[in-house]
Amino acid sequence: MVDVTVIGAGVFGLSTAWACARRGAKVRVIDRTGIAAGCSGGVVGMLAPHAPERWTPVKEFQFQSLIGAEPFWREVETASGLASGYDRVGRLQPIDSDRALELAREREAGADLHWRGLARWRVIETAEAGDWCPQSASGRVIHETLSARIHPRRACAALAGAIRAHGGEIIIGDAAHAGGKTVWATGLAGLEELNQTLGRQVGNGVKGQAALLGLDARGMPIASAGDILVVPHADGTVAVGSTSERDYASPDRTDALLDDLILRAIAVFPMLAAAPIVERWAGLRPRAKSRAPMLGRHPTRPGDYIANGGFKIGFGMAPKVAEAMADLLLEGHDTIPEPFRPAASL
Repeated sequence: MVDVTVIGAGVFGLSTAWACARRGAKVRVIDRTGIAAGCSGGVVGMLAPHAPERWTPVKEFQFQSLIGAEPFWREVETASGLASGYDRVGRLQPIDSDRALELAREREAGADLHWRGLARWRVIETAEAGDWCPQSASGRVIHETLSARIHPRRACAALAGAIRAHGGEIIIGDAAHAGGKTVWATGLAGLEELNQTLGRQVGNGVKGQAALLGLDARGMPIASAGDILVVPHADGTVAVGSTSERDYASPDRTDALLDDLILRAIAVFPMLAAAPIVERWAGLRPRAKSRAPMLGRHPTRPGDYIANGGFKIGFGMAPKVAEAMADLLLEGHDTIPEPFRPAASL
């Protein structure tokens, strides 16, 4: 018998299992395919905040997750003996118009208020940013220190190792439930099951394409410009992402859209031009109807729970999602914001 069974070994499922295991619960994780077999096995790994304005409980939840990420991942690494690739390196964003500069200045004040001195958002000259800086028409960029990067596959492997180190089981393949409370963290398959059971659209898969380039920029900040993300990893690669596609011919093949994305990334970040492509990646990310994660009691499985809909923010939200799910599962204490409850997508 176990206290908690988690179905799904993506970042939400593994993080929830780890949070329960570290509190002394006996956990079992079951995944038919493998650890990080879905979109949690991607390559980008950017953990970035919402803009620090019009503050809401959702933004506060995400802020707490990003602030809590470093101790969360360091504990995972200590327990597992494996590196997660986590580092709070900050982020640079170009400012390309007078209106964008005005908005960036306004957000400085918002960050000073809502980030409570734990991270900073500042407008700086591109010269101050140094050589590792995106092209900016204004000669200025936003530099914020809350963003971080992580290596998705290594982070999931580290979570799995930490769970096992605390006596938990991870079973790849079909396995019977061993009792206790059950959490369904099954990503796109879980959303499609809800669509079929309820007879309406609750969520869907959005295709993303990204690439790994062979460029050693470890320790440098993330850069983002619109849909272009440039993420230097600790292993001497740089991730470039990512597309967001509702319509696609193949869910797991890359195509000309990725080629175009890489060319646009080079235009913003010319130092990428000579870097070879190490890997091209494509996959479907689970997006709930509300665009927010779905957390709490499962809407169609009485007595069970759900942790789904990570979409583009799963790794950034994982530390706080894990804490909130462990509170609910082990203590009956519900701290989940209303917009994250399944009802918001039903």
